[in-house]
Amino acid sequence: MRHAGVILLMIMAIGLSSHAQSGRGYRSRAVGPLTSADRRGVPDWEVDPNFKDDVFTFVRIKYDSFERWSKWATDYPDSDLNFSFRLQQLTSLKVNPQPIVLELTDPELFRYPFIYLIEPGHISLRRDEVLALRKYLLNGGFLMVDDFWGEWEWETFYAAIKEVFPDREPLELPLEHPIFHCVYDLAEKPQIPAIGQALAGRSAGITWERPDARVPHFKGIFDDKGRMMVVICHNTDLGDGWEREGEDPWYFREFSEKKAYPMGINIVFYAMTH
Repeated sequence: MRHAGVILLMIMAIGLSSHAQSGRGYRSRAVGPLTSADRRGVPDWEVDPNFKDDVFTFVRIKYDSFERWSKWATDYPDSDLNFSFRLQQLTSLKVNPQPIVLELTDPELFRYPFIYLIEPGHISLRRDEVLALRKYLLNGGFLMVDDFWGEWEWETFYAAIKEVFPDREPLELPLEHPIFHCVYDLAEKPQIPAIGQALAGRSAGITWERPDARVPHFKGIFDDKGRMMVVICHNTDLGDGWEREGEDPWYFREFSEKKAYPMGINIVFYAMTH
């Protein structure tokens, strides 16, 4: 956690509309190790060699799930690459162009103040992972949870997070909370559907992915001093808004540009300044 106070004292956001008129056209491929030559069409940039450790690195958490295929890898690596690029492009934050994947038990975890966990509706945490995540969060780390829908997936995630913090409840964040206004001033809690669902529901204005997931929820878990340690983005999918920005101009304008990137940037800003 040693870089948390150095990386970001203030973000100066530039309007998305002035620098992101259209998404880039590339699609996901099979999950594999990232190399400098395989950036999926996302621009690269240089990190100051004198401050190569004082940059924000997007860290995705790898975990076990009940299915055979790996839920942790949803939207990977395009969403991670795109979001890192947009952070570098649209803010004054210095960002590592190379996002990484870690397990909760990796000792390297404590070098990074921000971690991202996706599709936890089928998550299964081992005891050592529970203990590692609790230690990480109580020692200053921040966890963003994203992309799970409906009551059944909520109950599965809730059971897992209660193993981590049996004495703490996730609390709904009111729209007045600074996390919705600290960089981009959002008028509502954003609901971002996967691109297929967005296109299918476009004419009817449907942005939810199942009947019991019509209302987006953003919840926080706090430490004893009132610091938010976890933000939980339920009934919304910011990761798809990042990953699929280049596939459809309407989806980019309505969801990537207006909702997914502003909310993601707000979350990073809030985490790094609190």
